[in-house]
Amino acid sequence: MITDTELSMNSSRNMSTNSSQPRMRPKANMRPTVRPTPAASYTASVNTTTNPAFSVAVGMVNNILNEIPLPRWAIYAISAVGALLVIVVCICICCKCCCKNTKKTKQKDTKVDLKALNANTTTALVQPNVTDVDYGAAKKPRGKLLYSLEYNAPQSELIVGIKQADSLLAMDMGGSSDPYVKVYIIPDKCKTYETKVLRNTLRPVFNENFNFQVPKSSLGKSSVVMQVFDFNRFSKHEMIGEIRLPLAEKDLNHVSEAWLELSEPAKFEEENLGEICFSLRYVPVNSKLTVVILEAKNLKSMDIGGTSDPYVKVQLALDKRKWKKRKTSIKKKTLNPYYNESFTFDVSFDLIKRVNLVISVWDHDAMSRNDAMGKIYLGCDASGNQLRHWADMLSNPRRPVAQWHSLLTPEQVNSTLTLKSKVPGKIRR
Repeated sequence: MITDTELSMNSSRNMSTNSSQPRMRPKANMRPTVRPTPAASYTASVNTTTNPAFSVAVGMVNNILNEIPLPRWAIYAISAVGALLVIVVCICICCKCCCKNTKKTKQKDTKVDLKALNANTTTALVQPNVTDVDYGAAKKPRGKLLYSLEYNAPQSELIVGIKQADSLLAMDMGGSSDPYVKVYIIPDKCKTYETKVLRNTLRPVFNENFNFQVPKSSLGKSSVVMQVFDFNRFSKHEMIGEIRLPLAEKDLNHVSEAWLELSEPAKFEEENLGEICFSLRYVPVNSKLTVVILEAKNLKSMDIGGTSDPYVKVQLALDKRKWKKRKTSIKKKTLNPYYNESFTFDVSFDLIKRVNLVISVWDHDAMSRNDAMGKIYLGCDASGNQLRHWADMLSNPRRPVAQWHSLLTPEQVNSTLTLKSKVPGKIRR
């Protein structure tokens, strides 16, 4: 039997155990303080190692942005615009590359069948999408020219009439041309004449006559050359077409008149002496004629090394007599000299119509005589482009008028101008 003392002891033990159980509950609530797993400890270590470098970079960027004297929103806007421009450029480059690839595929699809051509043909093979699309194609019509011929036997004079042209080839971007005609006799080519320039037309009417001294004994071996040019003030004049007419094939006992088709210009007969650019300015109030020699290009080689030492001589002739002259500096070893040198002459208004301006290019030789490389003359006695340049100067007083001119042979200019001895000391007005 259990005594009362034992019951009291058991009850006290149970009370002590029950009272001790709640004290262990806080240990269950201490789970967040448990040590992390190895993976968690690795992640934490990585973050602690990368955060300092990232914070340093952010600090450097902030310092740079703080040094820029612009608000943050403006800096962000500029950055966005720059990024957008880069994207647009990249897109354009990609599109261009794609277009090139499509063109190449088209070219591959449109190849010419070489097996269909025999070896006897002279037709050139032209692939599409090339620059020289006219090469090997049919000849383009260049227009036609109406001319007349008359020979005065007692005076040994051949009269060449340039009447009109029709259906000329358009040489300008606007679908028109500024035509004029150059006329000379070969093989002597002692004189060269030019008609007036007619603006913006493919059907010019000239009605001009030119006289050439041709002995009757030379008619059988002479030919008339009529070349139609397109006028360009600041560049080389382009030839539209030409007619070469042997006089032996013509009956010169009476006046003949006919239309002829223009042919492709011959590149073997005419010698290219180069071009020269200069400006003219006349002030009637001060009686000042100013000539500015600007530059020359594609001059003829006169020295052994394939170059020249060119200089330009500017000469005034009054009533076909030598009057005043000046010359530029010498440019060593060049065929494209640049001068930009100005010369001023005193020419009264009543003398300007009697004056001719002769521009000549010379090659300087230290040990021998200087050689003339080319000449050109302007004035009221000139014709063609030279006369037009002179007329433009007179119609635009106080304003410089610049233009390029093709050089002629000294023999052509000398035979046409026929200058005499110097002007006497006292000038007749």
